Amino acid sequence: MFLLEAVRDFRTTGAIAPSGKALARLLTDPIQLRAPSPLTVLEAGAGTGAVTRVLLSRLPRGSRLDIVEANPRFAGRLRDIVAAHRLSDKSVQVALHQAYVEDLGADRQYDVIVSGLPFTNFVPEQVERIMARYMDLLHPGGTLSYFAYLGTRRARALFSSRAEARRHAAVDDVTTAYQRAYATSRWKAWANLPPAQVWHLRRPLASSPTPNALLTDGARR
Repeated sequence: MFLLEAVRDFRTTGAIAPSGKALARLLTDPIQLRAPSPLTVLEAGAGTGAVTRVLLSRLPRGSRLDIVEANPRFAGRLRDIVAAHRLSDKSVQVALHQAYVEDLGADRQYDVIVSGLPFTNFVPEQVERIMARYMDLLHPGGTLSYFAYLGTRRARALFSSRAEARRHAAVDDVTTAYQRAYATSRWKAWANLPPAQVWHLRRPLASSPTPNALLTDGARR
């Protein structure tokens, strides 16, 4: 299904294969760090559920997971995963929303957001709206975990039109600004297809006068 959707609409699918185990583990590590306390978690752009399954296996009892996926065919697959989970394990509350993350209600807030959206396939204005929405949806001190495939900017500069290369560079500028303001760590998943880099960003506590702009070099690998 994933390959068919990539052929049908690569711009919104953003990959040729679901996230691998190494990438899924890095994306969900912020949950492990906060265990065993119950958490409220949002997964945006869940696709066929490769990361969703890892999330469900790592979430502490009493947690709540909201899954957002706009693609109706992917949402159908995710409904099967959610239904199977409800039959086997009622310790984590799960809800699926076939919607865009920008359209989520303003009354929601989360301890952790895991994003699988293909930012480099979007226009910069959309990426800015999504990133700003993520920060609004996080509790103070909450963590955003997302990834980007390695080498995509260079590949587009070499093989795409100038307009496409400029769009990609503008998207990079948006995500880089958020990384400089909020990043706490970054990790590389070399075993993924294709290799990817995971970023963890933290919303500042309400008492913080400025966001933490330092990236923890010791956490890189």
